[in-house]
Amino acid sequence: MPYKGGYPRATDWRVVRGRYDFAVDGGAVGDIDLTLDAQIPANAVILGGFVEVDTAVVGTGASVAVKVEGAGDIVAAAAVSGAPWSTTGRKSVVPAFTGATTVKTTAARKIQATVSAAVLTAGVFDVVLFFVQLPDA
Repeated sequence: MPYKGGYPRATDWRVVRGRYDFAVDGGAVGDIDLTLDAQIPANAVILGGFVEVDTAVVGTGASVAVKVEGAGDIVAAAAVSGAPWSTTGRKSVVPAFTGATTVKTTAARKIQATVSAAVLTAGVFDVVLFFVQLPDA
């Protein structure tokens, strides 16, 4: 059957922001929701984005990853003693505006940080993601 769904236009792009703040969210091992509600709809394709580290993330022996659909699909797990968490500024995410790096959601999702190996004791960062929702999905 021929495709009749149309294509996303530039005006169909959406953006979502998640924020981690140790003073608000704590630093326990496990998943921490960075958005209040599931703000990325089902069948959305995350095209790209960035992380803005405002305060370096700290936690002896800890690692942090960021996910939407699956483990490390936005930022792969990395020790907080190194890149991207140990310095302030804008950092890259896995979806890099290429077909192979996009992430497609199967249900409405939140942005989540996954803390592993040890607790966090400091840090503030934002995750900003650009996505489109496919009209035929």
